Amino acid sequence: MEKGLTGNKLKVIAILSMTLDHVISVLFPNYPTDWWIILLHILGRLAAPIFWYMVAEGYHYTHDLKKYLLRLFIFSVIGHFAYNFAFGIPFIPFKTSCFNQTSVIWPLFLGVLGLHISNSENLKQWQKIILVFVLAALAFPSDWSSPAFLVILYFGANRGNFKKQMLMMLLWIAVYATVYVIFINPIYGIIQMGVALTIPLLKNYNGQRGSFKGMKYFFYWYYPAHLVICGIIRILVHGNIGVMIGG
Repeated sequence: MEKGLTGNKLKVIAILSMTLDHVISVLFPNYPTDWWIILLHILGRLAAPIFWYMVAEGYHYTHDLKKYLLRLFIFSVIGHFAYNFAFGIPFIPFKTSCFNQTSVIWPLFLGVLGLHISNSENLKQWQKIILVFVLAALAFPSDWSSPAFLVILYFGANRGNFKKQMLMMLLWIAVYATVYVIFINPIYGIIQMGVALTIPLLKNYNGQRGSFKGMKYFFYWYYPAHLVICGIIRILVHGNIGVMIGG
């Protein structure tokens, strides 16, 4: 019997967490403070760090970086329309806000691209710094904003140093939470620190993918599919209105 958690098992946990969080968001919009809704959103914080961690692992193990980047880019475009439909956010960015203008797949794509740039032997250090700043800025309008990109970068750069990976994640999400507290909602800003609950799960990652080889493709298609369903629920329950900041 294998010890620890495979990548597939972690992704299943992330998918369940993400689905719970998104369904609650469309059923109970505008940042309610009922204790049980807050608890469910805290459980929803398990998803993003797992995806960030696994995409950094994917960069390390991929045999075809161009194909990996292309797949992430294509699904970031598909994910954009699905995400914005789910939460009632205009498809054209910046019509209502600079926050939550596209899905978390966009910073996943940028994160892998950033790791490639950081490890490039054809670029000078100053060129790498400028390009990383540009990518971080491009990630800003997305779900989880620039910290999602930066966490992926630090996960990849500190592979093998779990303590440093987790400390950097908490640091950048603390920055994100602070912005959330100031500009969006104080309680929901604090909720973002629920990412810390993911640390023991990632600590138990055994470095194995798992027996089901199709999990990565399952996630890529499940992500937009569940968001479309969330969008339908949103319209049926509330009408065609935005249910979070950005909408």
